[in-house]
Amino acid sequence: MTNAASTLSISEDRAQRLQEAGHGWGKRISAAPQSAKLTFTVEGEGFDSVASNIVSGKHSFQVDEPAALGGNDVAASPVEYALGALISCQVVVYRLYAQNLGIQVDDVKIVANGHLDVRGLFGIDKAIRPGFSSVDLDIQIAGPESAERYEELRQAVDAHCPVLDLFANPVPVRTAVSIAAAN
Repeated sequence: MTNAASTLSISEDRAQRLQEAGHGWGKRISAAPQSAKLTFTVEGEGFDSVASNIVSGKHSFQVDEPAALGGNDVAASPVEYALGALISCQVVVYRLYAQNLGIQVDDVKIVANGHLDVRGLFGIDKAIRPGFSSVDLDIQIAGPESAERYEELRQAVDAHCPVLDLFANPVPVRTAVSIAAAN
C-alpha cells in the first residue's frame, strides 16, 4: 500500500479502485475487443465421504456436506457456496454501480435464502428439480440517498450482476467424463 493510499478513507479507496478498474478495462477493450472475454478455471478433487478440495488460481478452499447429506461438515456445502458467490457478486456490483451512478452507499449487507427440496436431489420425486426452487435476497443498504435512488441502483445491479444472471437464466453446460487408471 502506498503512502497516499493509506491516507484515503475506505470509501475514497474504493472509489479510486473502481474508477481505475473501469478506466483500465475501457482502454483494454477499446484496444482489443476480444480481451473482454474471460475464462475462469477452477479445479476440484474429492476426499473423505463427499468433500472436495477446490483450487482457483492461487486460492483454495474446501466444500463438504452436513452429516445428514453424507458429509463430515468440515466446510460449507456446494449450495451454500453458491449463495455466498451470489452475495459476494452482488456486493461487488452494488459498489461498482453505486460509484458509476453517483449513489452513496455507506454499507451493504445481504442475506440469501435458497429453498431446496431434497426429494429432487435423492431422486425421490422426479417432478422436483434438484436445485433451488427459489432464492430470496434481502439487501440492506445504509446511506443518505432516497429510496428512489437505491431502487435505481438495485435495478442496475439486477441487470449487470454475473452470478445473479447465472441463477436467473439457463447457461449451457457441457460435461465430459474420462476414465483414469485406478491408483
